[in-house]
Order: sequence, then C-alpha cells, then structure tokens
Amino acid sequence: MVNFARWKVILVFVVAFFGIAFALPNILPIATILKIPTWLPHKHMNLGLDLRGGAHLLLEAELKIAVRDSLGSIRQGVRDELTDRPRILHKNLVVFGNGISVEVVKPGDLGEAKKRLRSLGQGMDLIEENNRLQLRMTETQLRERKNAVMDQAMEIVRRRLDETGLSEPSIQRQGENRILVQAPGFSETTELKKVLGQTAKMTFHLLAPKVSTTNPKERVPPGTVLLPGNERDLSLQGERIFYFVKKKVEVSGENLVDSQPTVDQNNRNVVTFRFDTVGARKFGNVTRRNVNKPFAIVLDGEVITAPVIQEPILGGNGQITGTFTPSESKRLALLLRSGALPVPLQVIEERTVGPGLGADSIAAGKIASILGLIAVVVFMAAAYGLFGMMAVIALTLNLILIAAGLSMLQATLTLPGIAGIVLTIGMAVDANVLVFERIREEARAGRTPISAVDSGYQRAFATIIDANLTTFIAALLLYMFGSGPVRGFAVTLAIGLCTSMFSAIMVTRMMVVYWLRQKRPQTLPL
Repeated sequence: MVNFARWKVILVFVVAFFGIAFALPNILPIATILKIPTWLPHKHMNLGLDLRGGAHLLLEAELKIAVRDSLGSIRQGVRDELTDRPRILHKNLVVFGNGISVEVVKPGDLGEAKKRLRSLGQGMDLIEENNRLQLRMTETQLRERKNAVMDQAMEIVRRRLDETGLSEPSIQRQGENRILVQAPGFSETTELKKVLGQTAKMTFHLLAPKVSTTNPKERVPPGTVLLPGNERDLSLQGERIFYFVKKKVEVSGENLVDSQPTVDQNNRNVVTFRFDTVGARKFGNVTRRNVNKPFAIVLDGEVITAPVIQEPILGGNGQITGTFTPSESKRLALLLRSGALPVPLQVIEERTVGPGLGADSIAAGKIASILGLIAVVVFMAAAYGLFGMMAVIALTLNLILIAAGLSMLQATLTLPGIAGIVLTIGMAVDANVLVFERIREEARAGRTPISAVDSGYQRAFATIIDANLTTFIAALLLYMFGSGPVRGFAVTLAIGLCTSMFSAIMVTRMMVVYWLRQKRPQTLPL
C-alpha cells in the first residue's frame, strides 16, 4: 500500500496538468483566448441553446415529392423496357398514388410485358387488370424510401450548418417528416432559412433553337420545358425572360465535388465549380459537341445563366457568372458544395431564443454548484476529518477535469448538463465514502493503520467499480436513445463518472499513501 507506484504519481500529475490547461480557457477573456497559439489548448465549452440563446427552426420535408420522383424514374424505366426490341405497343403510361399504370395494346404481348416489368420493379406489387398492368410500391418500400430521404436530408442540413461555421448545432428528426434544428449563437433566422430552405438542385441542359421569350404562356416544342430566368436576368423593358430548356439533363449537380465564391477578371462576383471524373467527362463531351450553342445552368427550376459555349471545357472546371452580390455568391457556393436536398424543406416553426434565460440558468447553476460543494466539504470534514479534506481536494480536481473534458471534446453544455455536474459533485465522493467506511471497519477489527488502509482500498474497489459501471451504462443508454437536453445530461454524467473514479482511486489514494509514509500514525484520524 505504501509503495504507490511512481508511474501512478506521474500519471496523476500529468492528468492534473492537462486538465488545468484545457479548463483554463473557460475563465479567460475572449481577447486573451484569441492571442493563444492554436497548438495550445484554447477551446472553451460550447453552450447549448438554452444557455447561449440562438435560432430554433422546425422543418417539414415534402416526402410526397420524393415518392413522386422515385415513381417518375420507374416510369421512365417502364417506357424504356417496353420500347426495347421487340417493341411492345402501349399507351396511357401514368403515375398514380404509389404506383405506375400502363395499358398494353395487344393482349398477346401481355406476358412479355409482365416479365419485363417484374424484372424492373423488384419487390413491387405487379397487378393485372384486363390489359392494364400496375406496379405498386409496397408499404415497406414506401417506409424505406421515406427513411432514406429523411436521413439524406438531415445529412445535407448538417453539412450546410457545418459550412456556416456553427459549432455543435442540434439536428434531430421529429416524427415521420420533420427535422428540428437548433443553432446556438445564431440570432438571425433569415439567413439560416435561406441556407436550409433552398433545395439547391443544379442541372445542366441544352437550349432549344429558339432560346428565350418574354411570354410565359408560349407554346413549347416536345421534349422542352419553359423555365424562368433568374431575377437578375431581366430585359431592358423590365420583362422577365423565359428559356426553352431541353428536358434531358446533360450533367447533374450530383457530380460536383467543389464550389467556391470568387471574383473574375472583370471584378464580378462569380461561383466556380469542379466536377468529379465522371462529371468532367460528361461536361467535356457536351461542350465539345455543342460549341457555339447556348447552355443553361438550372438551379431549382430557375435558369441562373445561359452562356454560349465558346470552346470545349475539358478540365471539369467551370464558373457561374451573374450579377451576384458577395453574400449571394458565398451562399450559392455553400449550397452547391454541401449538395442538393432530396426534397424541399418548409419552415413551419421558427423562433429566436435570447441569452437572458441562459444567463439566469448559468447563474443558478453556479449557485447550486457552490452550495452543493460547500455542503459536501462540510460533511466530509465533519465525518472523516483529514481524510475528508483529502477527498475534497480530489473533488476540486474532479470539477476541473469535467470542464477540461467538455472543452476538449467540444461537447455542448445544456441546462440539464449543469444538473449533471451538480449531481456529480455529490456522487464524486461516494467512492471515498465507501473506502473510508471500509477503513473504519478494518481499524475497529484491530488492524494497524497501514493494514487497515490497504485492506479498505482493496475490499472497496470491486464495489466502487460495480456502482460506477452501472451508472455509466445508464448514462450511455440515455445518450444513445435520448436527444437534446437528455444527451447533455448524459454527457456530463458520463464524464463526471470517469473523472470521479480517477480522483477517488488515484488522487485521494496518493495523498493518503504519502501522509502515511511521512506520519507513520498509530491511529487513523477517522
């Protein structure tokens, strides 16, 4: 017992040193933190929405559009299958509800048509009514498709928030088709809605021989759609231009790998983009085959720009030119870089949370922590004397290590998280209480002080591990299955358990060992 290993002593001092170093920025002024070199600990704890204030948005995904898009792709596949050789005559190929319906003209072709559609719609229900065939998505397919779309939408939202520089935004799914976004420190919701609400689906199309018109109701040729130009592309008379855009997508924005705002040689704000290998090959082929022809860049059903291809663009790089402001070019680059949303997201609830509640909560949390700490100090000193004061020193280090852990992991501290810290103050001395009571029992049984201390630590160790392990499992489950404030409580509780175990088993024991070495007491001050 008295031979406390040297490596343990070194470990205690190293952990204490780094704990103080990582916790210190939390009490330093911002101006001082900005002067700290980046290779030194300089991060402080992230405060959640309930403490720091910020933006709260509830988004609703239009999942019907995702189902409709999926059925549209299947409809095109049905058309291709039936027009493949030998051609099967058909008519009335339409999308309805959750399926596709097509009528086979010749009854003799019905068997071959069923065979082709069955291979196309794997897992879908194939229903025959007279000469009409229907492919219907099953409930399982619909559910899986909706879940996949929601997962993708949440990932895109997360990327966009990360691009804005927000630290620890909260993104949670609510119900079947809603996403809750909480952005601590983001007091302006207008810009946030612009970033999150735009689908940012970009495609590249060729234009029809007649490029544009100012008549939005003008008849369009087959395979062409009339799309409005960007609001910046107005004619001299103030009338909006509409473009005859071919429906075929030559290159999809899914092939973009990077997009950056910049300024061209004419000092105009532009957005540059870069394709991956597949996109670069497609883009190069299209521009090589269509030199001197107009080429439309379409974003969310609106033509941003329609330049004429001057020469083949083979490097996979290009730029979008328009009358962008710096903030518009920056936002467009962010949207293209983070990817397109699979479905539009509508803001159905928004509010801005002021930091006043957070300031009151932090103040109340400080008072509760101080009062709890004082109560623990008084109890430990009265109940265990000198050993109790050693436990208090370890408890102080424990609180420093919790702050360091939250800062190092960049975990978000919420109001329930403060409750977790207050709870940890009381729980942190549990291990010491178990040890000290066990030492008392051994001393009453007639053991010498050194033998009693040694036996007390050995016999209480298993109980300490069991008690903390079960609590840690509960915290882990809270983190896995909880959300928002529940997770904040679980994080601080888990970190507090780990640091309290270290402070009780290592720090307090080290102090007791060195006191025994120096004093060689005949009785223990318990």
